[in-house]
Amino acid sequence: MAFPARSRHAVLSGDDKRDGAGLAYRLHKTIVLVGMMGAGKTAIGGALARRLGVDFRDSDHEIERAANMTVPEIFARDGEPFFREKEARVIARLLQAEPSILSTGGGAFLAEANRTAIARHGAALWLRADLDLLWSRLRQKTTRPLLHTANPRATLAELVTRREPVYALAQLSVASAPGLSIDEMTSRVVDLLLTRPDLLTEEPA
Repeated sequence: MAFPARSRHAVLSGDDKRDGAGLAYRLHKTIVLVGMMGAGKTAIGGALARRLGVDFRDSDHEIERAANMTVPEIFARDGEPFFREKEARVIARLLQAEPSILSTGGGAFLAEANRTAIARHGAALWLRADLDLLWSRLRQKTTRPLLHTANPRATLAELVTRREPVYALAQLSVASAPGLSIDEMTSRVVDLLLTRPDLLTEEPA
């Protein structure tokens, strides 16, 4: 199937909302939001799911519910390798469900097995955000175990440098900006998805 000639990592204006009178969205595959902590995967994912009329799922929340522990508690008690194993199982299970919006933790897409599963059953969408924006959102947070270091901003910068080349393997991406509201970011994502009729179409309601 031929798609519009537009970069898969295009940054779309999308701030203008569609009228959509008499039309409804149909999501054909699960959209998996990937990217750094602080990129807005949960907030935008929830808004996107509401916009499209589908379920929103969060892999970290699913892990916490199954373990009856928070992610920091799991890291502290069992370590990161144990957490990543559970994360992979949860993502594989959620990808088998009806098409939805799935938010994943910052490290999930780094695992080749997860990338393969996502490419087979859904589509990865990278929410890009620069270091300054991420730090502005995370500097007051105490629930990010990877940032419990002597210099959390330097740790964050190192994570960004190491992870971004892997995030760039995602099929799609949209850039965040400090001045954009959640609604505006959601519109950008919807506009991008509509360039991929294998992922999202508008149909008569």
